[in-house]
Amino acid sequence: MARKFAQGKFSPMYPEKYAGKKAPTYRSGWELTFMQFCDNHPSVIQWASESITIPYKNPLTGKNTIYVPDFFIVYQDKRGKKRAELIEVKPKSQTTMENARSQRDKAAVAVNYAKWAAANAWCKQNGIVFRVITENDIYHNGRPHR
Repeated sequence: MARKFAQGKFSPMYPEKYAGKKAPTYRSGWELTFMQFCDNHPSVIQWASESITIPYKNPLTGKNTIYVPDFFIVYQDKRGKKRAELIEVKPKSQTTMENARSQRDKAAVAVNYAKWAAANAWCKQNGIVFRVITENDIYHNGRPHR
């Protein structure tokens, strides 16, 4: 399994598929694995990293701030229809209170819920899908899903 805290710049093998304005930066091994998936999968037509900003209110501070989801992808489904999704990559422990293992995880879940509510509303207005994926979606038995 990829290291959880890997960070760096990603160089796409198929730069024509990358639609972002700045070089894709991964902030975890999970994000790196997802970038590799987007770059290599033939159904992914276009993808971008950290390319969309969505305003939301932080429930812990009460301040209005900006959420930058990890990925935007456009792909062709099994029926040949183009689909677009906004995707966030998160550890499972930061996705629900039931999965939270610490007070820090619980605080992250509370903030994530606010971000994701804003992202869902933004996606609904723009006719796309918002999805959160975890290590369980990226890996199967320690190997990336393909």
